[in-house]
Amino acid sequence: MPSKSKLKNWIFSKTHQSKLIYNTCWEDPRCDRMLMDIQEDSKILMITSAGCNALAYLLDTPAEIHCVDMNYRQNALLELKKAGLRALDHEQFFCFFGEGRCQQARLIYQSKLRSLLREDARKYWDKHIKYFNGKGLRKSFYYRGTSGLLAYSVTNLMKLKKQMRSNLEYLFNAVSLEEQKRYFSALENTVFNRFVRMLLNNHYTMTLAGVPVNQQNLINETYEGGTMEYIQESFKKIFTTLNISENYFYQVYVKGAYTPDCCPEYLKAYNFDQLKSTIGTIQTYTSTISDHLKNNPGTYSHFVLLDHQDWLAANHPEALKEEWSLILKNSKPGTKILLRSAAKEIDFFPDFVKEQVYFDEQRTNEVHDLDRVGTYASVYLGIVK
Repeated sequence: MPSKSKLKNWIFSKTHQSKLIYNTCWEDPRCDRMLMDIQEDSKILMITSAGCNALAYLLDTPAEIHCVDMNYRQNALLELKKAGLRALDHEQFFCFFGEGRCQQARLIYQSKLRSLLREDARKYWDKHIKYFNGKGLRKSFYYRGTSGLLAYSVTNLMKLKKQMRSNLEYLFNAVSLEEQKRYFSALENTVFNRFVRMLLNNHYTMTLAGVPVNQQNLINETYEGGTMEYIQESFKKIFTTLNISENYFYQVYVKGAYTPDCCPEYLKAYNFDQLKSTIGTIQTYTSTISDHLKNNPGTYSHFVLLDHQDWLAANHPEALKEEWSLILKNSKPGTKILLRSAAKEIDFFPDFVKEQVYFDEQRTNEVHDLDRVGTYASVYLGIVK
C-alpha cells in the first residue's frame, strides 16, 4: 500500500498532467514590476502559468520574455492570447479574455486565431474553444480549468444563502475601506464555518487550486487551523486594507468576468496597441526551468520562479540544487530572481546560493504588503552579487 503522502502526490501529479489548471495568474504583477525594474534590454525567464503576467511585463518593453511550463495547456492558453492580440480588435479580445465568453467564439477561432497557433496549441483549442462560448452551467472561461471549477463551486455555495449573497455583492461593490470592513466582517462570521473548514482542509480541493502536498504541509505546520485559518487571515488583510475596486483577482471569480475598469493591465484598451506591436517578444516552451537552461543557455536578467521550489525542496532536493546551479550559471551581477512560498520563511536555499545571491528582505516585505492576492506567505527577491 502506498503511503498517504505518496497517494496525495500521485493525485496531484495526475491532475496537473491532464488538466488546464490556471485560467488566470494568481501572482500580482503590479508587485512584480515594482520589484523587478524591467528595462529595455531585460531578458526574462519565467514560468508561464496563465500568461497574464508575461503580458504585464511586456508593457515594460523588455528585449525578450521566455515562458516555460511543464503543462503544455498553460502554454496553449498564452499562445491563444498571443494570437488574439495579433488578429483581433480590442472589443473581440476583451470578449474572450475580459468577459470570458463570446457567442461567436468558435467562428472567430476558426477564421482568425487557429492558423496562428502552433500545432500543440491548435490541437488543444480545437477541442476546448467551447470554454469561451458562454454555454452550459459554467458559462465563463474563468470557471473552466481546475481552479475555475473550484471558484465556481465555492462562489455558488456562498450564494445559496440570501444574506451571504447580499453581503458578498455589497463587499465587491464597496466604495470605501470602512464599507469593506463592515461587509467582510459580516461574511467572515458565516463563511468560515465547519463545512468550509472541511472543504478547504481537503487535499483534493487544494489540488484543484494547484497547491501540492508539501505546500499544504507547510501551511498546516504554521497554522493550527490549517488552510482555512491561512485563507481567513489572508482575506482579512486583503479585504480590509486594500481597495476592492482594484482587486480584479477576486472580482473575476465572484462575477465570472472582468470589467473594463477592474481587469489586468493587458486587457486595458489603452495598452492594446502596444501589446499588439510587441507580442513577438514572448516565446513559450514546454519544459522545466533546468531543461530550458540546458538547451537555451544565455545571460538572463530576470527569473520568475513562482512557488515551484517549495515542491522541489520537498520532493527533489537534488533537482533544486541543479536548478539553482543553472540559474546562476546563466546570470550576471545584478540578475534578479523572484520567487514565492507557502512558508513564512524559506530554509531550503543551498549554501552556494546564500553565498552568491543577496536577498532584499526589506524591499520585498514592503511590496508584499501591497499584494492583492495574498495566497503566498512570503516573497523573495534575490539579486546576484
